[in-house]
Amino acid sequence: MRRRTPKDGAADRIRRELEALADPAYRDFQAKLVPTVDPERILGVRTPALRDYARRLAGERPEEARAFLTALPHETYDESNLHGELIGRMAKTPAEAFELLDAFLLHVDNWATCDLIRVPAFRRDLPAVLERIRGWVAAEPEYTTRFGVVQLMTLFLDDAFEPEHLALVAGIDRPEYYVNMARAWYFSFALIKQSAATLPLFERRPIELDVWTHNKALQKARESRRIAPDQKAYLQSLKV
Repeated sequence: MRRRTPKDGAADRIRRELEALADPAYRDFQAKLVPTVDPERILGVRTPALRDYARRLAGERPEEARAFLTALPHETYDESNLHGELIGRMAKTPAEAFELLDAFLLHVDNWATCDLIRVPAFRRDLPAVLERIRGWVAAEPEYTTRFGVVQLMTLFLDDAFEPEHLALVAGIDRPEYYVNMARAWYFSFALIKQSAATLPLFERRPIELDVWTHNKALQKARESRRIAPDQKAYLQSLKV
């Protein structure tokens, strides 16, 4: 744990305000969802309250928010979630977001913090974001890789989709559960949104994905209400 310095006054104030928002019952519930986080590090701030707090902090106290973004690593899970929310609210350009993310992603230690990060500024320069995603999915830290996959799913499965993006995710060869769950999640949405390009990946034999990711992606796609019954039956037939 790092030692606090005088410049951390804003971060200390923000920590106290988060503690005031905490719900002990929710803390116990949240601890079960993020098993990679020490329960002692969870305050228990509910997501709507956290987002409302992030909005007010970024809008009414931007200097404190910027100071908080430099106070890494954070001691609690909730502070990390607030940090992720603030990146999306404070970054006005993709370049600014990249700088903030480069500092933060190294400290992300769970799927929930990773997945809550949304950066509206990314849509201003999708080609630049795609290049950065290529770096994230190839990075060593587990949750940096997951972040890259989630961003590719969020930003590049509609009008910006290109079939080559499938190979980018298929080519990830990692043992971590939360990386491969993100890959399965990505491919399940690709089967729904871009089925013409994605189905051949699951129809080919030998299969191109590892068996677990292949089957999990098919399962998650079949759970969607956007898939017709006959399509679900066909996806079931592709299970290995």
